[in-house]
Amino acid sequence: MDRYFIDLSFRGTAFHGWQLQPNAVTVQQVLEESLQTLLRHRVSTTGAGRTDTGVHAPCFTAHFESDYPGLREPVHFLYQINQILPEDIAVKDVYRVRPDAHARFSALSRTYEYRISRIKDPFDTLYSWYFPRPLNVEAMQEAADMLPSFNDYSSFSKVHTQVKTFSCRIYKVEWCIEGDKLIFRICADRFLRNMVRALVGTLIQIGLGHNSAAGLQAIFEGKDRRLAGFSAPACGLSLTDIRYPADIKM
Repeated sequence: MDRYFIDLSFRGTAFHGWQLQPNAVTVQQVLEESLQTLLRHRVSTTGAGRTDTGVHAPCFTAHFESDYPGLREPVHFLYQINQILPEDIAVKDVYRVRPDAHARFSALSRTYEYRISRIKDPFDTLYSWYFPRPLNVEAMQEAADMLPSFNDYSSFSKVHTQVKTFSCRIYKVEWCIEGDKLIFRICADRFLRNMVRALVGTLIQIGLGHNSAAGLQAIFEGKDRRLAGFSAPACGLSLTDIRYPADIKM
């Protein structure tokens, strides 16, 4: 069988994240069931990572294996699979990749975006967190600028996760003001479960004056999730980009 990458996007509101779970509807489950209906054989997908319940992904990639001839005609395949999938999941592309290509481990970087709305907007409640309290964005950016200098993010990881290392390399991080929106963007080689939401909550505490950049240093040194701030609500978080080596396609 050939290996394929499938690029998709999904609105996470109705799903318990990407990864298969017993007694809960997930994006992976719905995608696999839809692929099996179309390809007429059992399909097992591997995603670029797992997302929390309610988190969105304008950009997500998974891989699977198949010998279905129609996959060589992507335009027709995309039409067919999108007719089967619900309205909150859309497949954007499918393409054959090297046999050793891996949606998770071959990724060079991932970028997340967290959106905060400063005014109440009934048309944006699914995609941003309404937070009207005044924030010191300059102090938040000063603290965010420190993040690439740290390596161990255990203080910002969900507890009891099955990971071999808490090491993450942050490539770029910034707070941006765009109209009435405050947007946190972060790019790294990998992310831990709940990491971005915990970082946002911690930086919000700094913006409120309840902590400082010096306090952030102590949080990292403590290596304890209880030292960091609250987890920001899932609705504001989106996975917006995943980068792979250019030669991964066949």
